[in-house]
Amino acid sequence: MKKLICILPLTLAVAPVFAASLTQAERDRAIAELTASRQQFLDSVAGLSAAQWNFKPDEKTWSVAECAEHIALSEDLIFGSVTKIVQAPAAPDKTSAVTDDFILKAVVDRSHKFQAPEQLRPKQTFATPQETIEHFKQSRERTIAYVRDTQDDLRGHFFDHPVLKTMDGYQWILLLSAHSQRHTAQLNEVKANANFPKE
Repeated sequence: MKKLICILPLTLAVAPVFAASLTQAERDRAIAELTASRQQFLDSVAGLSAAQWNFKPDEKTWSVAECAEHIALSEDLIFGSVTKIVQAPAAPDKTSAVTDDFILKAVVDRSHKFQAPEQLRPKQTFATPQETIEHFKQSRERTIAYVRDTQDDLRGHFFDHPVLKTMDGYQWILLLSAHSQRHTAQLNEVKANANFPKE
């Protein structure tokens, strides 16, 4: 019996510490946001002609095509960042600089404009509108599947955003959804332009 008592603390000491996975409420919220923002984008680009897709109000304003490309490229870059975040050591004592709600509201707010990083600026990456849309759909489905199934400790891993500062991995997922909403609003502004082609 003494041997068993002596071994037990040692066993507990070397037992692996399991990372905390997302709660069901967190999964549900992120999936709802990702699903809704996906539909907003798809509805906004549905049925556009080539003239409408490529219309630019002026040289400085992105076309629908450029906004859509930026959304599709950002999906891959941000999701890739999340998967890298969770491979680094966890930082359980660290805290986010912003709340989940703040991210979902602030990122969509287009009263503040920012310059896209070079790797996310449109460069006619996709040959056709349909290729852009299909790429986005596949990438977003991958993101949703990850949120649904992952056991990664997204809340315990952090990465700094250039504007929002320290955010945990889960918040980067929320940002991904809010970011596509922001640029869907941007392309809708193009569609609302008085010179936007009728067909």
